Amino acid sequence: MDNSLMPKVKLSESVGWSESGGRRWINVFKDYIPHVKIGSSVRYNNESVTVLRMIKKLSESGLTQKEILKVFHDKGIPKTNEDLDSIVKSFYMSTGDIPPQREIMLPFLKIISDGKTYTANHITKELTKFFNLTEEQRTRSYENSKDSIFITRIRQVRYSLKNSNYIDEVSQSTYQITKEGLILLNDDRSEVQDEIEEMEEVVDPFDVIVDKVDEIRKDLAKAIIQKVKQTHWRKLEHIIVELLMAMGYGDGKITGKTNDGGIDGIIKEDKLGLDNIYLQAKRWDNAVGRELVQSFSGALDDMGAKKGVFITTSYFTKHAIEYAERLQSKKIVLINGVTLANLMIDYNIGVTLKEKFIVKKIDFSYFEED
Repeated sequence: MDNSLMPKVKLSESVGWSESGGRRWINVFKDYIPHVKIGSSVRYNNESVTVLRMIKKLSESGLTQKEILKVFHDKGIPKTNEDLDSIVKSFYMSTGDIPPQREIMLPFLKIISDGKTYTANHITKELTKFFNLTEEQRTRSYENSKDSIFITRIRQVRYSLKNSNYIDEVSQSTYQITKEGLILLNDDRSEVQDEIEEMEEVVDPFDVIVDKVDEIRKDLAKAIIQKVKQTHWRKLEHIIVELLMAMGYGDGKITGKTNDGGIDGIIKEDKLGLDNIYLQAKRWDNAVGRELVQSFSGALDDMGAKKGVFITTSYFTKHAIEYAERLQSKKIVLINGVTLANLMIDYNIGVTLKEKFIVKKIDFSYFEED
């Protein structure tokens, strides 16, 4: 066996984590930590140590496991200390004035420490007051996401406290502190901090599923775009007409390349064809500029049309988007490759069902007395 390889215990110790603590982090980040399989065993090397140290530094800087996973997924693993510092700086610029998960846990318990039941909405309002957050801070979202940072962290805290039996969900989104929760509030400060650090590492499996589904969808969208680019241009025309029809825009047809003036397809919004949508498709790798959109607009004018959809497998330049937005006499919708792929997924064009998972939750109303 290569002496430079080490087991999981040794990897944990090399970055200053206990065996149990390191094991949890390594399991969560197993897809990002380099490893070697030797029979049924998994071994790690110096590169594994470097990556795990990066993860530990990000954790010590205040990022949760979920936030670190998102950074790795969106931007990749930081290669240098400068990359690491840039991530931390960017993180604090967007979240630095919003309390991290570890700081929310005790206030959450104190708000419900009288033993009464409280709704999630009430607890959120009280936590907002406790941390004196502005409306902007309360609603601020992660980059490229609609999820509120503060609400997401409260949700993670709620799961961790519930998973550790410090709170109980007595009815739908309604919580009550448990005896264990009251004991925790009165524990020695150092013991409380140790417990909070352990709870902070707990990740809601449902959040993991959602993240993985999103990751699978993004990979599928990339594969669809590449596949569409490899097809004959006439296939793309059929795809866009089929897609618009699946979206409920009426009957459609391909116009062909003989004398279409830049029009590749027509969708009839009504049975008599009194109002039509004209389509153009570009199977391109390069950006689609203003000139092409302007040319499509001219083709619509020649047809006396007021509605058009321009679809490309690549993307539109800023000037092309601004031109389409400024049009007054007609409406041209621009659909880039990423949007096209996602619409094809949503409306089952060129995709098939691989597997279907159903996640269930408790129905509290079933257990209520009539």
